[in-house]
Amino acid sequence: MGLEDEIKNARKEIVSDGYDMSVGEVINLYKDDELKINPEFQRLFRWDITRKTRFIESILLGIPIPPIFVFQDEDGGWELIDGLQRLSTILEFVGVLKDSEGRQVEPSVLEGTNFLPSLADKRWQVSEEGQEAIDRPMQLQVKRARLRVEILLKESDENAKYELFQRLNTGGAQLSEQEVRNCVAVMINTTFYNLLKDLSHYEAFEATTNQTSTALEKQVGMELVLRFFAFRNHTYTRGLDVHEYLDEALIEISRSDEIDWDEEKRVFKKTFDLLNHAMGSDAFKRWDGASFSGKFLMSLYETIAFGLSKNLNDYESLPPDEQKDLLVRKAKELWSDATFEKNSGAGVRGTSRLTNLLPMAQGFFRP
Repeated sequence: MGLEDEIKNARKEIVSDGYDMSVGEVINLYKDDELKINPEFQRLFRWDITRKTRFIESILLGIPIPPIFVFQDEDGGWELIDGLQRLSTILEFVGVLKDSEGRQVEPSVLEGTNFLPSLADKRWQVSEEGQEAIDRPMQLQVKRARLRVEILLKESDENAKYELFQRLNTGGAQLSEQEVRNCVAVMINTTFYNLLKDLSHYEAFEATTNQTSTALEKQVGMELVLRFFAFRNHTYTRGLDVHEYLDEALIEISRSDEIDWDEEKRVFKKTFDLLNHAMGSDAFKRWDGASFSGKFLMSLYETIAFGLSKNLNDYESLPPDEQKDLLVRKAKELWSDATFEKNSGAGVRGTSRLTNLLPMAQGFFRP
C-alpha cells in the first residue's frame, strides 16, 4: 500500500466536526455535565497563577483562544481530549471548576500584568472578605469570547480518541510521555491503570529502581511497570520507536482478555522481591569490576527484570541464598556479555537496544 492510500484509509478512521462557541456556552455545558473532564486529567492541571492570569488577560485583550478538542460519547456528551489548562483556567476563574474528587475549587485571584497592572487581586465576583471583582462589562467580554471546539465524533474508529489525545499532548510542557499514556489508560481500562499505579509503589520495586524525585513527578515508575508487562505480553516490532511501542502495547494489553493479570501481578512482585533481596538499590547499577555504582540504567532494568521474570519458576525452586548468589553473579557477568556490551551504551538507540537485548535476556538469566 502506498503513502497516498495509507493517508486515505487513516482519514476514514477519524470523523470530525467543529463549532465556534462562546466561552459562556462552554461554561454552561460544563455546569450541565455535558462537557466532562476526566478526574485523572484534572489532576494534571498545573498552571501557576501567573500563567492563569496571562491567559485571562489574553481573553480580555481580545486575543484569539486556541481550540479545544473533545470526543463525543454514545450519549452525545463531550469528553475533553485537549485544552485542559486553558479550559480549567476559565472554569476556575468564574468559580465553577470542580477538582478530581468533585469538590468546588476556590476561584482564582489574578495578578497584575505589564499591560493590565490593575488586574492585581481581581476576582470574578466580590469575595466575602471584600476582594475586588472585575466589572460586569468585563465579565460579559469573557463570556462572549469565541472558542473553537473541535469534535471527534463517536463514528470515528475506537482508537482515534487515544491516538488524537497522544498526538495533541505528547511533547508539550505540561505532560510527560507516561502521563499521556496514563490518561489513555484511564480512557480504556481504569482497572489496568490502577494496577500500574499500585505496582509502581510496591516496596521492592521502589527499592530496586531507586527513582529520583524528578522521575517520580514524571511518573517514570508507572512507565517502568508498563515496560515490564509490555515486554512479557506484547512482542516488540523491530525498528519501532520505543515510545510508539509502549503506546501500542498499552492499548493492546489493557484490552486483552487473554492475560492472567493475577499471575502477572504475582510474577511482578516476586521478580522484584528476589532482586531486592539479592541486590537492593544496586539491582540496576553498573558493575565496575569491584562494586555496583552509579545511577539507574534503563538497559539493565529491561534486561534483568525481563530475563528474571521469564525464568522465575527456576529461581523459585532454589534456596534463598542460592537465588541471591546466582542473581548477583549474573548481574556481574552481564558486563562481559558481548551482546549486552554492544547494545547497552549511551549512544545506542532504543530500537537497537530492545531488538537485541530482549531476546538475549531470557537465555542469559536461565540458571
